[in-house]
Amino acid sequence: MSERRSPGPTSVMIVMLGVGALTSVTLWGQSGGPFVGLDVVIALVSLVATLAQLWWPVPGALAATLLAAISPAATPAATMGALQAAQRGRFGVAVAVAAAGVTAHLLQALWRPNSGLSLGWWLLLIFTSYGALLGWGALARSRRALLISLRERARRAETEQGRRIAEARMAERRKLAREMHDVLAHRLSLVATHAGALEYRPDSSPDQLALAAGVVRSGVHQALEELRQVIGLLHEDNDLLDERGPWPTLADLPRLVAEARQAGQDVRVSDELPDAVPPTTGRTGYRVVQEGLTNARKHAPGQPVDVHLRGAPGTSLLITITNPIPPPGGAPTAPSSGVGLVGLTERVRLDGGQLDHHSGDGRFRLHARLPWPA
Repeated sequence: MSERRSPGPTSVMIVMLGVGALTSVTLWGQSGGPFVGLDVVIALVSLVATLAQLWWPVPGALAATLLAAISPAATPAATMGALQAAQRGRFGVAVAVAAAGVTAHLLQALWRPNSGLSLGWWLLLIFTSYGALLGWGALARSRRALLISLRERARRAETEQGRRIAEARMAERRKLAREMHDVLAHRLSLVATHAGALEYRPDSSPDQLALAAGVVRSGVHQALEELRQVIGLLHEDNDLLDERGPWPTLADLPRLVAEARQAGQDVRVSDELPDAVPPTTGRTGYRVVQEGLTNARKHAPGQPVDVHLRGAPGTSLLITITNPIPPPGGAPTAPSSGVGLVGLTERVRLDGGQLDHHSGDGRFRLHARLPWPA
């Protein structure tokens, strides 16, 4: 099947001027012959066939080929048709058009022999010309197909790149949402603990009440500040989460433990880490400890919490958090969303680690294994 394309005005002008000039030269060479009138009519009809070739290559080429069997004036149009068929049609069809052109010129040579060339040389010239046109057209068609393919691949690559960027941004926003949950859950659980002390110890001295109220006010202020930082990053469309974010690591663990102890939580830390933990692993490790302390504060208030860290470069960072399970009937000190451990499990898995948690022997155990590159 031939290609149906709408040629531009420039292409139409170039083709028609070229074929018209060659046709005029051919008519000039035949001006002294007995078929001048016939040649002029065929020349005009062949120009119409040439124009048709720009929209319908194969039918226009065959029409010019039939005229070429009668008059040399149609030879430029017939050869142009062979080129158009090779450029825009299937190769088998182009070969058939070229074969028809060679046959038509053989009939032309038998009916109106060329006085300047013998039949053998004439056939060699025709074969060579049609072979060259066939090869040229096929090469142009292949080049055009290659360019179309490259443009399509570039378009698909651009679309794929845009999709990957959008997915990366969505992943970063999910990460920021997890950060928001971890930060606020920890901070608000501390506020709830101090607020509970105000509620259940109304007989405290004014100084103790003022101290607890100050802790609540400070905790709310810090929660709002951390929320503002996270929301600010959510509004940054062009900058994804990176190492510059305000995210704590295991180096900030003493501050986290001090805040928990200030809220009345009994936290015992066993740190057996020989070296500083890489920032990425340290961020996730910090969140594991933070979530473990937050859960213990919510579901086992007043119970001691044991935090054990060990590992070495080239192996794994192991974090184990355990606390006694409170007696039945106790209510959490703060409402639970139920997604903290789910989000933490996903965070650890995305970092190449593993998170397990279970209850047994009267204790709740949270264990995380994180990769620690050498």
